[in-house]
Amino acid sequence: MLKAEHRLLLLHGDQLIKAYPIALGRHPTGPKHWQGDGRTPEGSYVIDSRFDRTPYHLALHISYPSELDRARAASAGRRPGGDIFIHGMPQRFGHTDPVRFFRDWTNGCIAVGNIAIEEIWDAVDDGTPIEIRP
Repeated sequence: MLKAEHRLLLLHGDQLIKAYPIALGRHPTGPKHWQGDGRTPEGSYVIDSRFDRTPYHLALHISYPSELDRARAASAGRRPGGDIFIHGMPQRFGHTDPVRFFRDWTNGCIAVGNIAIEEIWDAVDDGTPIEIRP
């Protein structure tokens, strides 16, 4: 995941399978500091669960927060949060993918198109590592 480029790269080893446009938290620059800051985390995580009943078209949960994330939030007297997902768009958008997102609109999640989330859902297992880079 390349936040500055607004792209999710689906890799198999070092081989690029596909790249997807993404929308991030409404404050996309920098790592997530605490719950409610509107930022998307940065660092190494794993896909740790999946949800098919969600307001968005499928959702893969990211293992945020790490110990470092917890410590960062605690040092500010805040909670780190934890509901960070790669998810599709709201159900009302149907079976579609945007060519690009024109604004960042999530609460810290990574949004992809609804066709994209189906492809990603099918391609990755729980436990798949994910790296979110600035």
